[in-house]
Amino acid sequence: MNRNRLKRLGEIAQEMTDNGFVSGVSCMVIRHGEEQCYHEAGYRDISTGRKMTRDTIHRLYSMTKPITAAAVMILLEEGRIDLLDHVSEYIPGFANQYVMDRGMAVPVTRPMTIHNLLNMTSGLVYLGESSPAETRSERLVEEVKEKLLTDQALTTLQIADRIGQIPLAFMPGESWQYGLSADVLGAVVEAVSGMRFGEFLSKRIFEPLGMTDTAFYVAGEKQERLAKVYRETEKGLTEETECHLGVQNKMELPPAFESGGAGLCSTIDDYAKFTQMLLGRGTYQGVKILSPQTVQYMTTAHITDKQRCGMETWESLAGHSYGNLMRIMTSPEEAVYLGSKGEYGWDGWLGTYMTNDPVNDMTMLVMMQRCDSGITGYTRRMRNVVYSALENAE
Repeated sequence: MNRNRLKRLGEIAQEMTDNGFVSGVSCMVIRHGEEQCYHEAGYRDISTGRKMTRDTIHRLYSMTKPITAAAVMILLEEGRIDLLDHVSEYIPGFANQYVMDRGMAVPVTRPMTIHNLLNMTSGLVYLGESSPAETRSERLVEEVKEKLLTDQALTTLQIADRIGQIPLAFMPGESWQYGLSADVLGAVVEAVSGMRFGEFLSKRIFEPLGMTDTAFYVAGEKQERLAKVYRETEKGLTEETECHLGVQNKMELPPAFESGGAGLCSTIDDYAKFTQMLLGRGTYQGVKILSPQTVQYMTTAHITDKQRCGMETWESLAGHSYGNLMRIMTSPEEAVYLGSKGEYGWDGWLGTYMTNDPVNDMTMLVMMQRCDSGITGYTRRMRNVVYSALENAE
């Protein structure tokens, strides 16, 4: 790669902090298993003056989802689940699901499956006010937040059971909508494995890969490395303390609710080990987590053209399809940034971002903690720099 071109990433990172878009940011590019560049700028904690470093711990939010998908793939490989298993086989609350249609509760015509959960075709949604599904989901998450740090905190399985009793936005398999599916998958892993979700992830993924800073909470001695969360206001960046989506903000205590959709914390180097495992077709530095066939399946689009219509409101996902809790680039010519067919990854509410490109054997990671970010214009700019740095002869 053209490493001189990659220096531009550091300039963009500095621009992001200088203009107050973020408190701090880091980014990394890995190709053929070798780090091509790492850049950081700004602070993980403005009030104390602690700078952003590569061992800074970030809340991943939805970048938790690909790890949850990998956990499900482990169970798939072992023959402990079938993708067409009904979710109700593992979580009783899903036994009598229904869709609200003009004020009437209409029973589902087909049960929700694990396959639906992995591909966001379940009919489960996130929070909002535009439908009974959204308002009921919001009420549940508010209850989770109220009880979060009490002895009445709801567990992963309890929350999933309650999610199953919320009306669906559509019949399972009918469309695509981003929602609470990954949180239910975390509970399915618990039900099948007999372990808490976090314990399963630790034993089957984190410990083998040496991801020592990845967990559902940040132990006391590591707390000073945890980045603060910031929200843009009229007065500039202001520290945010809300427990968004029922995930604790301070991350101090082992939570009762281990959110498969949003709950993990990690460092840029830890997450790079996970991405390199996937690029290595399931193996990283001699440690095998998944088989090549499983990784191929996990990183392939699985939704139909009809289902994909549900993604059309996401402008940044033009040229993409979806599968196993990740975006998959299917039509680079339709995308709004440079990329390759088959590239896959996801991002998080606070701006954490991951993409793997099997064609170029390349990973790009961005870490920041800014509310309501997802894929930002700065992230797209970084991507374009990275792809323009690829040499034709490579």
